[in-house]
Amino acid sequence: MDRRPARFLAATAAATVLTLTASGCVTVHGELALLPPATKTEAAQALADFTTAYNRADKAYDPALDSDRVTGPLGEINQSGLRARQINTPGGNPDHKPLVLSDARFVLPRKAGWPRWFVADTASNRGAGDQRWLLVFMRNGPEKLWEVAYLTILAEGDVPEFSEEEGYAVPVAADTDALAVAPEDLGKEYVAYLKDGRPGPFAPGTHTTQWRAERQKAAKRPGMATQYIDRVTDQGDFAPLGLRTKDGGALVFFATRYFERQTAAKGYRPKVGPDTKALLTGEIRNTVTREWVSSQAVLVKPAGTDRDGVTVASRLQGVVGAEGS
Repeated sequence: MDRRPARFLAATAAATVLTLTASGCVTVHGELALLPPATKTEAAQALADFTTAYNRADKAYDPALDSDRVTGPLGEINQSGLRARQINTPGGNPDHKPLVLSDARFVLPRKAGWPRWFVADTASNRGAGDQRWLLVFMRNGPEKLWEVAYLTILAEGDVPEFSEEEGYAVPVAADTDALAVAPEDLGKEYVAYLKDGRPGPFAPGTHTTQWRAERQKAAKRPGMATQYIDRVTDQGDFAPLGLRTKDGGALVFFATRYFERQTAAKGYRPKVGPDTKALLTGEIRNTVTREWVSSQAVLVKPAGTDRDGVTVASRLQGVVGAEGS
């Protein structure tokens, strides 16, 4: 977030980016029927409402203007970024360019009870022309608004084909044993991998082997010690959500949180950009700790794949807090 003006949504997957519910019949608030989350017309309206709110908030740098249209990891990243930029540029965004989301395809999974959710697979006027933006919309009750919890940006050719039953997408259960890693275990496995780097379910790539290498390089920088602490973040609107794909695997969205602690050598202070400074509590004497929210989209292979069974296709992250000491 160190000076990323108004482009948190435009991050590419390489640079970066619902409560998972059972596909079976469960009792929630007395509801047993498997129901689609929305009609295509209702989904299109939710997408339009989100885009309008986002553009108003981005133009004014006012988090209140889209706070009821974002939630979960994307919501925390969005709201923190707008708060920081509101402090630094109180007159609003002088470089505002309206976000346009077009060519929408709606992936509607049936489920029982609340929350309900769906994916809008869209083109955008940001970034490369062959990218697709996948926005995960959540609704926690019949009187609630649709909110976007996850954003994933993929090359068009990387968007998987989704399985269907009776014309609707198929959600995967959090504790399913049909995948190489159950969705409820992805956060724990990812945190463990980032800590020790042991070979296992995650395939090599930008957001696994390369990211660990970047962290190790930062930790050895002369005059500045950097430490990372990763945490599982999987409750409420941060819980993982997944959709069955035609190859027998799944596309799963999940979030983690991590802390980046930088300690400078004696006589020096870590430098921070204006957006981090706007979120800072305490005084930087020789240490600053940034808190990040990281949102991942992963392709999970079917069960029986012990090595490289999970590919991190996209990651979107942002600073949501900072503390000096």
